[in-house]
Amino acid sequence: MRRHFPFDCAGETLAATLDGADGTTGLLIVSGGNEIRSGAHAGMAALAAAVAAAGHPVMRYDRRGIGDSTGANAGFDASADDITAAVQAMRAEVPTLTRLVAFGNCDAASALALYGPAAGIDALVLANMWTLEIESDEGDETEAAATMTAGAIRSRYLAKLKDPRELWRLASGGVNLGKVVRGLKQATAKTEVTGLAAKLGQALADMPLPTKLLVAEHDRTALWFLEHWDSEPFTPARTNPNITTARLDSGSHSFASADDKAWLRDRILEALTS
Repeated sequence: MRRHFPFDCAGETLAATLDGADGTTGLLIVSGGNEIRSGAHAGMAALAAAVAAAGHPVMRYDRRGIGDSTGANAGFDASADDITAAVQAMRAEVPTLTRLVAFGNCDAASALALYGPAAGIDALVLANMWTLEIESDEGDETEAAATMTAGAIRSRYLAKLKDPRELWRLASGGVNLGKVVRGLKQATAKTEVTGLAAKLGQALADMPLPTKLLVAEHDRTALWFLEHWDSEPFTPARTNPNITTARLDSGSHSFASADDKAWLRDRILEALTS
């Protein structure tokens, strides 16, 4: 049964939705970017219904300044209080809970990596983690491409070279050769990991919770993450026994297809029942 309720966070009122179930292990879904709690094309609402049907209560919420919640939207990196308040609210609404798993995609995954352990969460499922300094609303393609890591650029150009339409565009003059040259220079550049990526590397290295990293291998955000994941500052994280990874042969950031949705649901159910 689905119901809506409000809860407090630092003097503001946050809107939440709970899909009830009898299980004692629950799921908290944290929305990424500036998405409301229903998710892109109601994907998170559908995921919540599927997980609840499998016997696990699921809560979703709008952080401050998003959707039906009051306050100012300060971004994912200022959402520690929102996550903590949501955990407390779910435990209050479902007092039979003995274990709480949290799921986030994109910058919600990054927020959970940074703030989840201190919020009272028991396990994490983090998908397509955001590792760049620019805002996670993808926006302009040129700006985003300028921040792509070398590995992501190489993967992108390899995909284009396998596409007959792209080869025809190159041969017929439909491609800006100046952009190609700049892209190739970026593709051969050494990646420097600083800022957010460095903080995430440290957070994952120190992660005390069972954490499953999910990657849609051909998604641009996931390619950025994989480039950072393979870099030196993430070495301690790769050897953390609390962290496991699972990869999906897909380019869908939001797990949009029926097969992708089923894969995501199954990975989350694994975390809930392990």
